[in-house]
Amino acid sequence: MPRRVIIIVLDSVGIGEMPDAVKYGDVGSYTLGNIAHQRGGLKLPHLQKLGIGNINSITGVPATPNPLGNYGKMAERSLGKDTTTGHWEMAGVILERALPTFPKGFPKEFIDSYEQAIGRNVMGNEVASGTEIIQRLGEEHVRTGKPIVYTSADSVFQVAAHEEIIPLPELMRICQIARDMLTEELQVGRVIARPFLGKPGNFYRTTNRHDFALEPPHKILLEYIKERGLEVSTVGKIKDIYAGRGVTSSVLTKGNMDGVNKILEFMSKTEKGLIMANLVDFDMLYGHRNDVEGYGKALEEFDERLPEIIQELRSEDMLVITADHGCDPTHPGSDHTREYVPLLVLGPNLSRGVNLGVRSTFADLGATVAEYLNTEPLLNGKSFYEEIGNTGG
Repeated sequence: MPRRVIIIVLDSVGIGEMPDAVKYGDVGSYTLGNIAHQRGGLKLPHLQKLGIGNINSITGVPATPNPLGNYGKMAERSLGKDTTTGHWEMAGVILERALPTFPKGFPKEFIDSYEQAIGRNVMGNEVASGTEIIQRLGEEHVRTGKPIVYTSADSVFQVAAHEEIIPLPELMRICQIARDMLTEELQVGRVIARPFLGKPGNFYRTTNRHDFALEPPHKILLEYIKERGLEVSTVGKIKDIYAGRGVTSSVLTKGNMDGVNKILEFMSKTEKGLIMANLVDFDMLYGHRNDVEGYGKALEEFDERLPEIIQELRSEDMLVITADHGCDPTHPGSDHTREYVPLLVLGPNLSRGVNLGVRSTFADLGATVAEYLNTEPLLNGKSFYEEIGNTGG
């Protein structure tokens, strides 16, 4: 039977500070554990059965004696704690230099050049929440036609515009110009078009977001899989993060639960290859907004849906649940946090209960997937497939 791998990235669900967290101001960060502690516990019975409580101590989620999954955690070898950096490393790319962030906004010299290039003045140029900044500056934007430029803790250059003031094709044009101009020390991971609609006091972002991603510097896991004639189906922002490289089909999502629905849809029709999903609400709606209760509920909601995914696993499937970085809502500020990420691996014909330990790089996951799907080996990472074996032949 053809093999499939399903990777679910729980965006920002870190599992404890890394040894170099002090360099990032992230000492004490532990997204999953601190949320559980502050809420007086989490109810994650299905993740618990897979072994998430065996990785680190989590209030309300104790270790289980005979977990159904294999468990461990992964360290990020690349510098940084960015969405792009984490996903790239899973796919075999290790960055020696962190993608730049701009906590004080972009340099005036760049903004001046950008305004000249797009033929418009801009407003904003600050670190901000995307939903907050359109409420605060949206009315002036509608009046003046100035695009709203902002950034975040991530390596991003974001442009928000009302669709009736700056039509989508024009917004995409000026974002592409930004992508082309942001080079060298300004080379951000993503330029993001953030269209919105509505009236003053009630502006809302639409689903027409588009990411203009930096191209990975060399071949990635998804391309190796596609070259083998296998399917590479992505859910959420995965396609944009990898600049479309290696992707054969993709769908966007409207929240975590819609993401789970899309994963199940791909599982029902994908015969062989990779299904990779990012569930972004943990990070976007709760981590960056320091919403401990919302984050906890979102984790419990995902856990409730997990049996539906497990039930759809075929005999030669491998399910991986992991994350790309931390974003501890109990930690000062609203930045990502430099943390290990959980690693849970399950498959009907795989071993159970194997402690995979602390992997030295996220690329170990990519190397394992490459071996499991019989592609060429990646440039980075050490496969742990031999450790979990294949008991089904």
